[in-house]
Amino acid sequence: MTQNEYDLIVIGAGPVGENVADRAVQGGLTAIIVESELVGGECSYWACMPSKALLRSGQALRAAQHVQGVIGGELDPAAVLARRDSFTSDWSDDGQVKWLQSAGIDLARGHGRISGEREVTVTADDGSTRVLHARHAVAIATGTDAAIAPIPGLAEAEPWTSREATSAQEIPASLAIIGGGVVAVEMATAYASLGAAVTVIARGELLAKMEPVAGERVAAGLRADGVDVRTNTGTTSVVRDADGVTVALDDGTEIRAAQVLAATGRSPRSDDIGLDTVGIEPGTYVTTDDTLRVPGHDWLYAVGDINGRVLLTHQGKYQARAAGDVIAARAQGLEVDDAAWGRHVATADEAAVPQVVFSSPEVASAGLTAQQAQDAGRPVRVVDYDLGAVAGSSLHEDGYEGTARMVVDTERDVILGVTFVGPDVSEMLQAATIAIVGEVPISRLWHAVPAYPTMNEIWLRLLAAYGRESA
Repeated sequence: MTQNEYDLIVIGAGPVGENVADRAVQGGLTAIIVESELVGGECSYWACMPSKALLRSGQALRAAQHVQGVIGGELDPAAVLARRDSFTSDWSDDGQVKWLQSAGIDLARGHGRISGEREVTVTADDGSTRVLHARHAVAIATGTDAAIAPIPGLAEAEPWTSREATSAQEIPASLAIIGGGVVAVEMATAYASLGAAVTVIARGELLAKMEPVAGERVAAGLRADGVDVRTNTGTTSVVRDADGVTVALDDGTEIRAAQVLAATGRSPRSDDIGLDTVGIEPGTYVTTDDTLRVPGHDWLYAVGDINGRVLLTHQGKYQARAAGDVIAARAQGLEVDDAAWGRHVATADEAAVPQVVFSSPEVASAGLTAQQAQDAGRPVRVVDYDLGAVAGSSLHEDGYEGTARMVVDTERDVILGVTFVGPDVSEMLQAATIAIVGEVPISRLWHAVPAYPTMNEIWLRLLAAYGRESA
């Protein structure tokens, strides 16, 4: 007989759902995941992995071309797309399903809806249903969908979203991108490197949620790569005809392109998962406490993008580890460690989030921006330094251009935020994240000596500049 009762039911088999289930099973519980598409979720097939595969070839070529002695080089778009396909396993989830089996996690194929307290009804593609019961918890890990802005004609023009952009099998001759966030700048970077004529149309500045220098340098980098960047420009309408699309702008000009990409944000995938049966409004982000439990429902958890806390895969997996562990602890009557920075909470969501934008140049940030720190009432000092002036940077790339910013809480003498902008800065981010999470005093950081000559010498320069300003 098919088992229909488990300790934990997880709706959504992306990286977040997989990690919730895995941690709970490691903690001694039984678990089943419900998935209507591919096991592995958005990140594996339409976001993190394919997008970075599309970007990497162009990054490697650019890096080679910016060191004296390297001559020539070009990209083969078909080979780049084939490499991308290999990272999505050609959109087959066989390997991910085998991993679930090896981890002792059951799988129910179909659309899962909460149909009562601790109850999930799964509707398969053939219309058959299966009712699952949870002894202890249900965790929602359904993520988000691409949101299409209410621009006249945009939806009717059948635009690409991030899904189509990361899974395309041909490179369009021209691409108009509406949006100025991470998806917009990364896909502009990728498609420009692959030969498309790209236009970016942003209502404000690029990467507006990050330090201003990030958007400024990325805009300059895109323009240097031949991208037409229109910032502080609104889109008034989009019309598709047999030859492509016409995008009308609020300055009276028009953009013609073979394809249009709507990179205009995300919306919670919570419309049709039965939230109304437990008194939660569908179509909204599901609010949780720091243990990822939904207030008023001691059995219900919302983990990853669906809770709207931080829309990043790595942060969702971090939440999943906390949620899976706390579900197991509560189920077995064990002590719950829910104080700040405890094992069962996602404290880092509040002010210690790391993020990388794989544009050209890269942007790597952790913690708060200067504005966010000031808005939070923190006493701050901002230290900026030319990353290109560091010996390791000049060796890394001829004519290296980049910048670093450190935001310091002057009352406690700890770092609140760090932003690096420049080629290959992503690999320096973990040190910043550790310093912020660990609240390492500036006086102690002086003893974390960076190896010479590496780009990490920027830490010595930032600390020295802070010391001079504080004297």
